[in-house]
Amino acid sequence: MDSLSDYMKVALEFHGHKCPAMPMGLRAGLAAMEALGVERSKDKELMLFSETGNGHAAGCFLDGLMTATGCTYGKGNAEKLHYHKMAFTLIDTRTGQAVRVSIKPDFMEKALSSPFIEKRKKGVLPQDVEPEITDPQVERILNLPADKFLEIGPVHRVQIEKKKGIFDARPCIRCGELTFIDKLETDGDGNLVCVSCRK
Repeated sequence: MDSLSDYMKVALEFHGHKCPAMPMGLRAGLAAMEALGVERSKDKELMLFSETGNGHAAGCFLDGLMTATGCTYGKGNAEKLHYHKMAFTLIDTRTGQAVRVSIKPDFMEKALSSPFIEKRKKGVLPQDVEPEITDPQVERILNLPADKFLEIGPVHRVQIEKKKGIFDARPCIRCGELTFIDKLETDGDGNLVCVSCRK
């Protein structure tokens, strides 16, 4: 992807609806990558620690971050910290260089009192909010200078623990399903049992 509009097309397709928080995450992820001087992660070159949680307006932010950075749950290089903040740390796993980016408090406060959020508070689904409300907010976020809404911290070094992928799996004695060996335990008879069957 070469341009913000390319990223936005992919992000909209991935995310499923147009809303202000997703492009905030998209722009924030791109800004973090620029600060670190890195490209989108193809494998595990980057690690994302998102401070978002569940059940609040910041959830869509994470989809923008994942689209921008290429850090995903499937690749195992995205983790949610559940701090319930619109902030994250992006790490270049090859160098240990990291940067924390957050939405500026005054910008976030105004965003939470926007007409879009007022509709959402009334139970209107994001895809059902009128385009005349959603589109101007999304366009504003896409065109706003990053320093007007993002707090980009200093680049700093962190310690990275490199883990090897696990490729060996064995069947659980109870359900018969193949389970990766790091999540199998032996029962009293020495048989391998998966997490769900141990419960």
